Amino acid sequence: MVSFRSLFGRFMQSSLDATDLRILRLLQHDASLSAAELADKIGLSQSPCWRRVQRLEQRGYIRRRVALLDPQALGLGFVAFVSVSLSEHGRHSLAGFEDAVREFPEVVECYTVTGQMDYLLKVVTRDIKGFEQFIRQRLTQLEGVREMHSQVAVTEIKCTTELPLG
Repeated sequence: MVSFRSLFGRFMQSSLDATDLRILRLLQHDASLSAAELADKIGLSQSPCWRRVQRLEQRGYIRRRVALLDPQALGLGFVAFVSVSLSEHGRHSLAGFEDAVREFPEVVECYTVTGQMDYLLKVVTRDIKGFEQFIRQRLTQLEGVREMHSQVAVTEIKCTTELPLG
């Protein structure tokens, strides 16, 4: 059985042409490109290129443009992955946990996952002490947290925000 998500994903992907994909590849690599620079790299004049970018934004392919910061340079070199299991799985407990996690600046990514645990969090802090404070003063204080397991990242091998556009 084909899911709605996969059908919608194929529809969305099929409405992109080769030029759209080139624009997306370039912007996800360097969102600071001006319309003129982008147009030059794509081989279009500035106005049609800008219209395409606007269309990609309006259709939701481009959510936002951001600056990627260097965590090491900012003194935020401690990364841990925390698996969390909740004691209850009702709509209220899930939404409450997710709302709380969205407010924690230390949590830079959060996913629901399959398996024995319910969530996987990527947590960034200054050091192990900062991580301990986050766990003790924030995460374990949330209602419904039954179990947690942490894994500390030792070496970053690959970290990218660029999606594989083919």
